[in-house]
Amino acid sequence: MSDQNLIYQKYNSFIFDLDGTIYRGEHLIENADKTVNTIKQSGKKTIFVSNKTTETINDYFKLMTAFGLNISEDEIINSTLVLKKYLANNFLGKEFFAIGEQKFVDEIVDSRLKYSTNPDNIKLVLVTLDRTFNYEKLEIAARAIENGASFFAANIDDTCPVDNGEVLDAGSTISALEKRTHRKLEMHFGKPSDFMIKEISDRFNGNLSKTLLIGDRIETDIKMGITMGIDTALVKTGVKHFTNGNENITPTYHIKSVFDLINR
Repeated sequence: MSDQNLIYQKYNSFIFDLDGTIYRGEHLIENADKTVNTIKQSGKKTIFVSNKTTETINDYFKLMTAFGLNISEDEIINSTLVLKKYLANNFLGKEFFAIGEQKFVDEIVDSRLKYSTNPDNIKLVLVTLDRTFNYEKLEIAARAIENGASFFAANIDDTCPVDNGEVLDAGSTISALEKRTHRKLEMHFGKPSDFMIKEISDRFNGNLSKTLLIGDRIETDIKMGITMGIDTALVKTGVKHFTNGNENITPTYHIKSVFDLINR
């Protein structure tokens, strides 16, 4: 097959999802390293975007370079980074509570907010993936929201792909809190939010012509690409694809894995 027939040759820039697209759990998806390195060696621009908040940008960089991907740390974006920028400008010094793991809490504290478990003092509730989630956390968050705290989420994914399947993510917790408090989530900062779109666009200096977005989730990855007006590719290596509510979201390409970008 000639290079002219390969998908990656049609584009100048690429936006890759991470979990379920480049790796799943602790394992690299087969030939994802070859795919990314081939694209980068051809002089094309790449950005890697994750809704996952359980690790820092540096953690993701170390993981991906250990997998053999020839990338730089400034090519990685996650929803924590986008959220922190907003909070630094709008909630500086305020008390917050998070349904999230410790690394996420630590990063929000680094944005000069104060962590609290007292619903009477909490001004902001943040929700994200939390594998240490329990009923006590839910009630602290619910009481703070009932007291008038702002109700934000780092991401809205219902599940997160892991080695042996999927685990509950922020979307499920958000639904529980909405039913418990009778208040709706006010804002979120991951894919496919306007906040994330702006961050990505800024990384490309506003030039998204001939850009392809590759991801495993219709309602976040593919929806965001369509909102951005760019082509999209849906991979089968991540979450299961459900059509309920997603019938009108159609990717440009259906591919087995990212390897199809350079080997189709």
